[in-house]
Amino acid sequence: MNILYGIVGEGLGHATRSGVLIEYLLQQGHHVRIVASGKALPYTTKRLASHPNVQIEEIFGLHFAFDDNKVNMPKTLWSNISQAPQGLTKNIRLYYKMRDEGYRPDLVLSDFESWTQLYALNHRLPLISFDNQQALTRCKHEGDIFKQKGLSYHLTQMAVKGKMPNAYHYLVTSFFFPPVKQPRTTLLPPILRPHVLDAKREPQDHILVYQSAAKNPSFLEALQKLPYTFKIYGAGEEGVHGNIQFCGFSETGFIDDLRTAKAVVANSGFSLLGEAVHLRVPILAVPIKSQYEQVLNAHYVKELGYGDWTYELTPEHIEAFLRKTPQYDWALSRYRPQGNNMLYSCIDELLHNISLNEPAPSRLHSPAMGKYYAPPLPEENISLIYT
Repeated sequence: MNILYGIVGEGLGHATRSGVLIEYLLQQGHHVRIVASGKALPYTTKRLASHPNVQIEEIFGLHFAFDDNKVNMPKTLWSNISQAPQGLTKNIRLYYKMRDEGYRPDLVLSDFESWTQLYALNHRLPLISFDNQQALTRCKHEGDIFKQKGLSYHLTQMAVKGKMPNAYHYLVTSFFFPPVKQPRTTLLPPILRPHVLDAKREPQDHILVYQSAAKNPSFLEALQKLPYTFKIYGAGEEGVHGNIQFCGFSETGFIDDLRTAKAVVANSGFSLLGEAVHLRVPILAVPIKSQYEQVLNAHYVKELGYGDWTYELTPEHIEAFLRKTPQYDWALSRYRPQGNNMLYSCIDELLHNISLNEPAPSRLHSPAMGKYYAPPLPEENISLIYT
């Protein structure tokens, strides 16, 4: 089949996850045309461009600007507005280029990417949503944090709901598995890179840090007061300063330090948390303020006993967290790591259904970590057949 695949460019988690799925699609003989923006473009190009059945296109995508572990909205708005005229022109040109080529994909797959979603809508093509964000709106969540729904929650919910409306199916990857409340929704375990799947847990004494405050002098001074060794990634430098080792980017080096870490201190982006849970490494999550998706991830880290979370890192908080690592280790020992086979089975089933022009099923037959089991509501009992 000819598949148009969109990857959002904010962060690398979408690109690493999509790379796993795209490599599987290529192994099955499908042709994949990828559109990507931001950080996803160079990563995807390096990983996949040499394959004969792949074509990669660059698009403009919205992005965030951060300061002090929170989204800087004025900078975010200015950066996107100033780049929008040139970026939107690029996106429109790509649309007409594909039209003039007579390109007609059989379906669209999107990892939270809007251009491909709009392409599917305009051409009446079946759209498969594949991301972790849909867990917010398509699952039932409980707990005090969900009773205190502020502006961040409502804005995030609106964004997620508006991103992939009326998809043929929603494949939602997650390390937590609440009840599914919406039809056409399947929960899957974290989708993992081959190096992570091959890694074996062998805990040592260092703490892995992957956090936006890693360049902050006061944060580094706080770490130097603690009787632990810290390996810091993402600071853009290398070298050793007392008990702190700055590590340059290396996929194999990072995974090796993660699998052997006593614990990990990191922002609450989904990909790293999913890898840490898979490897059973205790987590101190530091969600970016005003990003409710990260707050949701951090909440479940604590709720499931896999670690703790905080908005502000202090030496006292880090020490209190590290004293509890034995109980976090116990909770993580009960997690049953999964490979990527559930994803492969679900995607094969969906592509088969689409090839037969089948209506979108409320639930899939393939194994999964969570499915929609209730009968469709009257207003949801719709037939999604594309012509």
